[in-house]
Amino acid sequence: MFYATADNAHGLAHDPFKAIVSPRPIGWIGSRAGDGSLNLAPYSFFNAISDAPKLVMFSSSGRKDSVRNIEETGEFTANFVSFDIRDAMNRTSAPVPHGKSEFALAGLTAVEGQFVRAPFVAEAYAALECKVTEMFRPKTLDGTISDSHVVIGQVVGIHIREEAIRDGRFDMAKVRPVGRLGYMDYCDAGDVFEMLRPKR
Repeated sequence: MFYATADNAHGLAHDPFKAIVSPRPIGWIGSRAGDGSLNLAPYSFFNAISDAPKLVMFSSSGRKDSVRNIEETGEFTANFVSFDIRDAMNRTSAPVPHGKSEFALAGLTAVEGQFVRAPFVAEAYAALECKVTEMFRPKTLDGTISDSHVVIGQVVGIHIREEAIRDGRFDMAKVRPVGRLGYMDYCDAGDVFEMLRPKR
């Protein structure tokens, strides 16, 4: 099959785009508003985009509390979502009023970062402390500004729980990262295999 995305005429029960671009890591974004209130929300448009410097990005469909808080403070955390805390992550996706803490809603422990005041999830196997380098709304082909808000942050500190390290590596089989597929589907990426790059 083929369909033009401008018409979105795929003829399927659900749009396949997000299922095709998958699995995607979940950006579980912690932020603190200018008034001090805490926010924690998962974003499926999230990834690392550079190693030197270490940069991560997430995109919000609409100007949600995470974007608003980060605009005010210039800081956020990105928390690792493992299989064992998947339900807590899902609870933080609930629509709640600004100022109500999703940490409390999901029974999670908020810890203030070393270099940022944004909170991270103590129960997460890893968390990245980030400072914003860019925020923008991307354009379409005809120059229309979209309702998506892209946030890029430089990682200035990394927290890793000791039990997640084995043989000098962040143990993916132990931490079992959760990825977002299309629709309401997720995957457990803990079934790990290794492939070495060819030398020539």
